[in-house]
Amino acid sequence: MNALLSAVLDAHGGLDRWNALTMVRATIVSGGDLFTIKGMPQDPTPREMTVWLHEEHASVLPFGAPDQRSDFRPDRVAVEKLDGHVVAERDAPRDSFTGHDLSTPWDPLDRAYFNGYALWTYLTTPFLLAMPGFDVTEIAPWREGDELWRGLRATFPPGIASHSTHQDFYFGFDHLLRRHDYHVDVAGGFAAAQYVHDVVEADGIRLPTRRRAYRSDADNRPILEQTMVSIDVSDARFT
Repeated sequence: MNALLSAVLDAHGGLDRWNALTMVRATIVSGGDLFTIKGMPQDPTPREMTVWLHEEHASVLPFGAPDQRSDFRPDRVAVEKLDGHVVAERDAPRDSFTGHDLSTPWDPLDRAYFNGYALWTYLTTPFLLAMPGFDVTEIAPWREGDELWRGLRATFPPGIASHSTHQDFYFGFDHLLRRHDYHVDVAGGFAAAQYVHDVVEADGIRLPTRRRAYRSDADNRPILEQTMVSIDVSDARFT
């Protein structure tokens, strides 16, 4: 394993501890201009996010109505009643984004797909980088003010749905995540820089609880005047 990745995993709680767990539940409050642009503005209601740690599977409750939840996997996304009745579903959901640009409206299943893969990615970072099929290499560090953050570039395997095939992760002197760069392929491929803050420990795992994603310019500098996505996480429980 890459030496930097090994140090990063240890700083976030250790691979042995991670492998002993199966699921995380957390309260999330999300927002940002991306959802308004897509015709689906996000209200500030807290929701419960459930993420399976060792398979790409996620769900958020409520979704669209108090008695509904989403159910995301890479090859299928659905909105379900709490009794399991399927309200809407879509197989091969990534195909529905073909030809989209930033201003193309989303429907609820598009929103559920985006939410599912994005929160799965965030709540399993950095441990997903040790999963089979990921190719991880160290890249040039990123200078942020007086700090120099070491970087890892990950190539995601085809079976994992996420923002883009190639994503960059930057870590501080303590090997904790500071920044996550990617292209949002389901929204025209715009470049994004996501900054993370306020790390907490939950059941032996350290994770950031505040995320802010911005569009980035040609020099990878964040355009801070517009917050594309904001996510606040609380009450994370691993089992």
